[in-house]
Amino acid sequence: MNFELSEEQRILSDTVFTWASKELGPLQEKIDEEDWMPPDFFCRLGELGVLGITVDEKYGGLGLDVLTEVLATEQVARICPGPAMSMVAHMELCAGNISRNAGEYLKEKYLPSLVKGEKIGAMGLTEPNAGSDAMALRTRAVRKGDTYILNGSKMFITNGPIADIVLVYAKTEPDLGPKGISAFIVEKDFPGFSVSRKIKKVGMRGSPTAELSFDDCQVPAENVVGDINRGVAVMTRGLDIERIVVAGLSLGIARQTLEYSIKYSRERHQFGHPICEFQMIQAKLAEMYARYEASRNIVYRAADRAEQCERGGKGTELTRLAATAILYAAEAATHNGSDGVQVHGGYGYCLEFPVQKLWRDAKLLEIGAGTTEIRKMIIARELLSKGSV
Repeated sequence: MNFELSEEQRILSDTVFTWASKELGPLQEKIDEEDWMPPDFFCRLGELGVLGITVDEKYGGLGLDVLTEVLATEQVARICPGPAMSMVAHMELCAGNISRNAGEYLKEKYLPSLVKGEKIGAMGLTEPNAGSDAMALRTRAVRKGDTYILNGSKMFITNGPIADIVLVYAKTEPDLGPKGISAFIVEKDFPGFSVSRKIKKVGMRGSPTAELSFDDCQVPAENVVGDINRGVAVMTRGLDIERIVVAGLSLGIARQTLEYSIKYSRERHQFGHPICEFQMIQAKLAEMYARYEASRNIVYRAADRAEQCERGGKGTELTRLAATAILYAAEAATHNGSDGVQVHGGYGYCLEFPVQKLWRDAKLLEIGAGTTEIRKMIIARELLSKGSV
């Protein structure tokens, strides 16, 4: 298979990395220590054109493919994984799902401002008692005239404290189980919506996370995304692509940890030699590279298959590939983060060296977008249902 990037993809990838290095690089310590996001982050990304990579040009997007979205994510994550996580939640979990599933009215109403970064997006699926078991969500939506009344809460919502637009899943027909879930677009100013609390995290700092509350929240009936009681279709259609794009975060972390480690091993001297001459250090660098390269190939392959599916091609193994991509890439990023700290020795455990930040950031990618354990279950289920590789 040929994963040679097009000239357009190379230019965009290089442009995003140059931008992230210049705009986020000098701020990464402040972002991590203060759990702070630059106030113009989304507007600057909008100007760069990366918030609507897969969104149709008629709504202000670029109309490009999933692989290009992965490339942009990887380049921002190399510098600051936290803000990159917020970027993914905005452009994929919110704008991407609206773009793929909403009717023309909702697309015209919400996508242009999301693509420009004038409005910030989020997705509300996880609940305090419904994490991996997404179908067990308890948030309810009851129709009253031309509105739906939502009651419930959402937990661990990326961009929750700052979001203007949230794609929320709620049960409209609880007795129907998964077939009674619907998706709604909720604006922050809708009566009954509030941010309960901001959540403190050990990693991915600079990406604000919150618990959201819906207390008789009034949502116009026209804000249903897709068909009523068909929210699972919206959810599952987006989850495969979400996992692939989140895997792009893992690629950025795995790659940058390796690059930090190569640089440090050349500069650090022990016993009269740079430590890069020691075989045990060389072994770690080789393993870190092998993990990144293997991750990159499976993630890019999954992104390519996702695009085929979006364009109507056959892609029965997409769910399996997406779960495999994020499973392997996330574990590779965690391993690289740990090895990177080890290469740096005592300095790697000090906050003044950025490698420890990548180590902390990487762990979340084994938890979000379906845990490592859930990903393994998905892969096994797909293999057993098909009966072959």
